[in-house]
Amino acid sequence: MSKRAKRVPYTLDPKGISTLPIEELTAILRGADDLIMSGGRNLLAKILKGSRQKKLLELKLDQSPVYGYYQDLSLEDVLARIDWVIVNGYLDIKYDYRLPLLDTPEGWEIEKDTYSTELLRRFDDVLKETYTKIDMNFLKDMNRQIILLLLDKIQATEDVKYIPLLKAWQEIDYKKVRKRIAQVIFSIEKKHYG
Repeated sequence: MSKRAKRVPYTLDPKGISTLPIEELTAILRGADDLIMSGGRNLLAKILKGSRQKKLLELKLDQSPVYGYYQDLSLEDVLARIDWVIVNGYLDIKYDYRLPLLDTPEGWEIEKDTYSTELLRRFDDVLKETYTKIDMNFLKDMNRQIILLLLDKIQATEDVKYIPLLKAWQEIDYKKVRKRIAQVIFSIEKKHYG
């Protein structure tokens, strides 16, 4: 007969917070993205607070784009905001064996938009640097929904500056993504060159 694992309990307390600005919701969801089914509320709070805890630094979670977002708040106030996000269904808690870990049911739509916007900014950063060969491997095997949203955003810019990056990316990705990249290139070139 197997012994049932005792789950680590948790209590959600948004401490009377009735609403959060979209910027804060987006920051919390972005921080949670790095922890989906691998970390919980307390670790997310430490990332958002900007903790210098050894474990957090070893896991390189200080490289999160929202690290220190709530540096001026107490850890308790950060946790209350995270709890509000969970109570309102943007994040969920699921147990993995005995530990309560974060998951994103409703928050995924917001997170896709946030992450694709970050990738578009990364494209701009790559364009500012001088490379002899453009390395787009960071996009390979990335979530397909995020990739397609990124391509939609690039197409919407109608900016020819992205074409060299798109062509470099097209060389290394899978057939379906290459097809969509070709459509984006065609759309941008048609807009500019007729």
